[in-house]
Parts: sequence; C-alpha cells; structure tokens
Amino acid sequence: MFWVPLLLLAWAVAGTACLRLCLAAVRGAAAVDSDAGTGRDLTLYEAAFLSGGPGRVADLTLVAMARQRRLLLAHTGWATVVDPCGRDEMERSVIGAIGPQGQSPIAPVRAAAATADAVRGIAERLVSAGLAVPDGAGTTVAEAVRQVRLAVPAVAGLGTVALLMPVPSDMPRLLVALWFALPLVLVLGCLAITRFEVHPYSPWASPAGQRLLGALPRGAGDADDDRSYLTSVAVHGIRAVGEPELRAAFAHRVPPRGH
Repeated sequence: MFWVPLLLLAWAVAGTACLRLCLAAVRGAAAVDSDAGTGRDLTLYEAAFLSGGPGRVADLTLVAMARQRRLLLAHTGWATVVDPCGRDEMERSVIGAIGPQGQSPIAPVRAAAATADAVRGIAERLVSAGLAVPDGAGTTVAEAVRQVRLAVPAVAGLGTVALLMPVPSDMPRLLVALWFALPLVLVLGCLAITRFEVHPYSPWASPAGQRLLGALPRGAGDADDDRSYLTSVAVHGIRAVGEPELRAAFAHRVPPRGH
C-alpha cells in the first residue's frame, strides 16, 4: 500500500503547519499589552512601518518629498534632488542614497533608504512601545498562516498522487480519498478559525499597533488634505498615490529583500 506513506507525509505537513500557527497565535496573545500605545499618536513614518515595513517608509518619504517639490520623481523611474537639505533623518537618508550627483534610479534609492539607520530607529522605538513585532522573535501569525496556506495544495497534491497509484482491490479509492480529506479539513479549518479569531494579522504591527492603525483618520478637512493623502500612502502604499506620473515612477522600482 504505497499510499500510506503519502498519507503519513500529508499528516506531517498539515500537523506541522497547524502546530506552528497555534504556537504563533499563543505567543501573539501572550504579548498583547492592553496599555500599549495608550494616549500615543503615530507619526506618518511609524504608520508606514506598521503597515508595510521598511520599504513602505522609504516609499512614503519619496512621495512626501516629491509632493513638496523637493524631489523630482520622473515617470522613467529616476529620482532627482531639488532641495539637498533633508528635514529629518529619513529625508537625509534618501538624499544620501541618491548620491552626490543628485540623480539616481528609484530602485536602489528605495532599497538603501529602507535599510538606513533611520528606519532601524523607527523599528526599535515601535518595538519598545509594544506596537511592532520584534525582529527575529520567531514565527509570526502572518508567517504561520502562509505556511498553512501552502500546506493546502501540498496535502491535496499528495492525495491526488495517492489516488493515481495502484491500490489493493479490496481498498475503495473513495476510502483513500476520505483518509486524505482529514488532514485537508484540518488545515482548512485552521485557516477558517484564524480568519475569524486573529484577522487581520501583520508581519510588522502588534495587536496594539494594529489598533492604532485602525484609529487613524480616513478623511480630513481642507487644512489636512496633504496629511490625509500621506496617511493613505503610509497605510495603503503606492496604490494610494493619485498622480499617474508618480505611480509610473514607482512602477520601475524593485522591492528590497525582506519586504
């Protein structure tokens, strides 16, 4: 019965993925601090980091400088410095990444800015405040969910292979399919429970950080239009950029590793 080892492998894949998800959920629940972030407002850079990580912070900085006409982002994917005086550490990181020539493709600028000391400082402050997931703290819920999702086609594929193999005449193929359906139901059930119990899950924001992100204003008056626009970019990324030429400039970017 060659399908039995495949069944054992399917159970191993499903069980390992679900166990990792359970452990990640338990760690996340134990790390919840009900007082974290109380009375604290997120800066735009912090909102960007919690929403999309280091790459999102770099994107936000580039968009903000472009809107203030201190950086020109061409639709060809090149960045040109207009004002060489950065107003904060992130802007100085971007200007430094562009280099002394004052012009560079956006992709390497974004990659360098995303790994700058300024971004690491933002991450450390958010982790200290209990708003961000510590780097290297183990499998997060988001990572565990991805592993369970990968287990679904793996289990289904092993079941398909087993059904295509010869089986004893006294073993109905329907029974073989039912045996493989059990680990498949396990992983699908874990995904369903996770969807309702711990969604949304994030590789960057802790539950407290997600609460603060959810409290960010989604609309603003005329005096706050620019901040509202940048808040939308921080939370939703480049897809929130309204200018077609600016979106075209970012279409040439290459995401840095780990984003």
